[in-house]
Amino acid sequence: MVISDAAVSDALAAYLERHPDEAGMLAQPVQMLSRGQYFASRQSFPMYVTVGALLVRGGSEILLIEHRAYGIILQPGCHLEPADTSLTDAAVRELSEETGLDPGAVFLADPIPAYVECGRVPARPEKEEPDHYHLEIGFAFTTDHADVSQIQEAEVTGAA
Repeated sequence: MVISDAAVSDALAAYLERHPDEAGMLAQPVQMLSRGQYFASRQSFPMYVTVGALLVRGGSEILLIEHRAYGIILQPGCHLEPADTSLTDAAVRELSEETGLDPGAVFLADPIPAYVECGRVPARPEKEEPDHYHLEIGFAFTTDHADVSQIQEAEVTGAA
């Protein structure tokens, strides 16, 4: 089942209900979603949805990765895949792919997104992508014992 624009809009609405002060910053993505262009597709320009996973271990440690393409440290996450059935499942998939964590040891902390951000991504001619925006919807997860194992070296240079 493909993640619909309605599912994305619902997650965004729940987030904005909890964080109404961010409505102005997210007004453009909300408006774009109302047009229904299938924003879960990586081929949707000028914006498409990505997911993030904010993983807290033992109540005090936060997992971060070194992202190869962007050259920065951030939380795991990225693009949706056609086989993803929900935003939270996609976030767990990305978390597991990028860090080798056992998805069975990761638990959703809250079904409402922990953060939403819309950021500009410069053109990447090698991928035939024009300037565009990622609307990242991030969820908080917890674990008591999961550890990083095999990182996805094509996308990640380190994780801790």
